[in-house]
Amino acid sequence: MVELSLAGAIESFTLRVEDQVLDRLRQRLDDVRWPDCEPVADWSQGVPLSRMKELVDYWKSGYDWRRCERRLNDLGQSRVRIDGIDIHFLHIRSPHEGAMPLILTHGWPGSVIEFLKCIEPLTDPTRHGGKAEDAFHLVIPSLPGFGFSSKPVEPGWNVQRIAGTWDILMQALGYERYGAQGGDWGAVVTTEMGVLRPAGLLGIHLNLPFVIPDPLPAEPSDEEAAMLEALVYYNRWQSGYSTLQASRPQTLGYLLADSPVGQAAWIYEKFYEWSDCDGDPANIFTADELLDNIMLYWLTNSGASSARLYWESFHGAFGARELHLPVACSIFPGDIYRAPRSWAEKCMHNLVYWNELARGGHFAAFEQPHIFAREVRQAFRAMR
Repeated sequence: MVELSLAGAIESFTLRVEDQVLDRLRQRLDDVRWPDCEPVADWSQGVPLSRMKELVDYWKSGYDWRRCERRLNDLGQSRVRIDGIDIHFLHIRSPHEGAMPLILTHGWPGSVIEFLKCIEPLTDPTRHGGKAEDAFHLVIPSLPGFGFSSKPVEPGWNVQRIAGTWDILMQALGYERYGAQGGDWGAVVTTEMGVLRPAGLLGIHLNLPFVIPDPLPAEPSDEEAAMLEALVYYNRWQSGYSTLQASRPQTLGYLLADSPVGQAAWIYEKFYEWSDCDGDPANIFTADELLDNIMLYWLTNSGASSARLYWESFHGAFGARELHLPVACSIFPGDIYRAPRSWAEKCMHNLVYWNELARGGHFAAFEQPHIFAREVRQAFRAMR
């Protein structure tokens, strides 16, 4: 493992995007050149032209970035330099004595925005149907190359390195004992934290566990076969983005850096594909929520830098990993696949919690914040 180091003190970070940056964005949105309309009546070729125009019209005339900016500043943002990277993070302490420190890690195409709606249920559960003893102090970092974390200028920032960085961050905040949670790339980073198993890590919770065995069973159960079928569908119809990001992130970056509509569509499609939204993202997300997340990519010009995480880590990152610390898993029905418990038990040797939910998808904290918060509370009760 690469030796990591903390350089400098934790500093408060106040976000203030210059007016001219927002003005230029509006100009680009006014000057967009649209493609022709898709020849199908659904999302099978990507975001329908009418839906993209609808989102962009709202972006131009109804969306208020300053609202999101105030929300992030009110929560309290910080940055700290670790191994040459400025790590941006939210740090929200619970009002309850004895709260458990917990680091939450987002994925792609997400950001810290994913977790905003579950902050209160996790930090102050007594106001949301929980108990004081279930409270958490939350640390919510932006992955390197994402959002307001800085961008790596050299190769090597893979998920293993990020896992070690997160432990240094928690130590720098004075947390000697803590838990970790994640989905998507956040699940991969959190799993690698479990493999690393630093002294302070009590256990982990995943909402997309990667448990694919090698070799695959010759005669899978019905549950295992369903996951394999879901992966075949994903590879055929949904994985084009990952192939590009894992192989040519720089080439892709020119498109995403130059066109806000291109960046938005690249992200918007995934909120249709992977959320439990009954065929329409508007059933789950407001336009403001979607655009808040998109803006963290556009304002920071992080289309290419976020894609590089795939180049660094994609191949070999998603198989089963041997874990011996306490592990909890929540399986949401609208995710890319439903991991079978039979496979999890083969690699997670201290599986303390497993639950399969009736609602929710890939962006669980964003889609169903109260269900997600309840799952996290239950998951860590055995680890406190």
